Amino acid sequence: MKEGFGSRLGFILVSAGCAVGIGNVWKFPYIAGQNGGAIFVLFYLLFLVLMGVPVLTMELSIGRATGKTIIGAYRSLEKPGQKWHIHGWLCMIGCYILMMYYTTVAGWMLAYFWKFLIGDFERVSSDAVPDVFGKMLDNPTEMIIFMGIVVVVGFLVLSFGVKNGLERVSKVMMIGLLLLIIVLAVNSVLLPDSGEGLKFYLMPNWANVEKSGFFKMITDAMNHAFFTLSIGIASMEIFGSYMSKKKTITGEALRIASLDTFVAIMAGLIIFPACFSYGIQPDKGPSLIFVTLPSVFVNMPGGRIWGTLFFLFMVFASFSTVTAVFENLVGSLIDNLNLSRIKSVLINLVFMLLASLPCVLGYNVLSGLHLIGGRDILDSEDFIVSNFLLPIGALVFTIFCSYKFGWGADKYLAETNTGEGIKMSRKLTWYFKFVLPVLILILFITGLIPHQ
Repeated sequence: MKEGFGSRLGFILVSAGCAVGIGNVWKFPYIAGQNGGAIFVLFYLLFLVLMGVPVLTMELSIGRATGKTIIGAYRSLEKPGQKWHIHGWLCMIGCYILMMYYTTVAGWMLAYFWKFLIGDFERVSSDAVPDVFGKMLDNPTEMIIFMGIVVVVGFLVLSFGVKNGLERVSKVMMIGLLLLIIVLAVNSVLLPDSGEGLKFYLMPNWANVEKSGFFKMITDAMNHAFFTLSIGIASMEIFGSYMSKKKTITGEALRIASLDTFVAIMAGLIIFPACFSYGIQPDKGPSLIFVTLPSVFVNMPGGRIWGTLFFLFMVFASFSTVTAVFENLVGSLIDNLNLSRIKSVLINLVFMLLASLPCVLGYNVLSGLHLIGGRDILDSEDFIVSNFLLPIGALVFTIFCSYKFGWGADKYLAETNTGEGIKMSRKLTWYFKFVLPVLILILFITGLIPHQ
């Protein structure tokens, strides 16, 4: 008997934990402000419903219909002689590549949590705060230690199983994450002069849209709505295989998307009021988390406490994704190689420790190595996953679940609508066949166009 979740809440929190990641916290607030604040948020929510949720239901349906991880699921549903399961192998490769760099970034979050906890930043002058990140990147030993802790603890959790390991720990982390984000957001909003930050983030601003361009705002909203749910490499499919038939998949997918969006929007309420309150213009990417915000915390009353809590929140956000995707890797070896859970955990543990090293070393020992389009190792690995494997994978899932030469719309809708709750209308079949694939192709093409 395949192990499943102990509760419906466990399923929703683990699945949302997989979707809630580092991108929710620094990427969403930044691109929202850059693209007109509330205007961007409105389009983001629209595309989340139009693109993100449908593909999420497809992944979950494939998992629940078969009770298997992606390769076995494809083999069960494809017709004799078909090769859909080849995409299953690509999904697994995608999950491995994703974790090869995500564990490094999760290690950065853990390192900063530790630095704030033990008071390291109290011994650093305000001017020297930006140098802390650079020094960490230059130190391969420090980075390997924190990356190693993330990998070892992640697989240790999974060694206890789905119910007693993944579900139990994810429940604590996600509830802790939601409580922390509310506390941090309230603190930021109550800071002096926080109103400018709220205005920047939440007030519709056509001037910002005109500055960045309406097409860019639309494509950024579409892109983030799609990628925020981690769909395309079957990282969510496995949780479908653990689901019961009591509730419809559409309803559960909407709850996962809502929780993911709540975290993203609340993150903006933490970051922008805090930055504007201290006269710091938020920057893009890693610098926002590791340079700008530590500078804010260092100057804030009780900054050590708030910095510690913020990076604890970031550890929860990143670690919930790590454990969820690790479960996909562990479950796949169990399914495809008939291994015990402990053997699968040990094999994946050793492999991930070794496979994560190039990304860590790419900032120091291998800093001269540039791969795809001059990108460093981390950015090259991210480019492969985000620009190729996720959109192509989502396109494959859409076609497989929409056309009769795949699984077919009738069978997909029957599975999605099994149980109590919100149903997916059969009238949407034409949309899944003809519109959704075009939107995904647009995403894929725009993702390959170099940004200025």
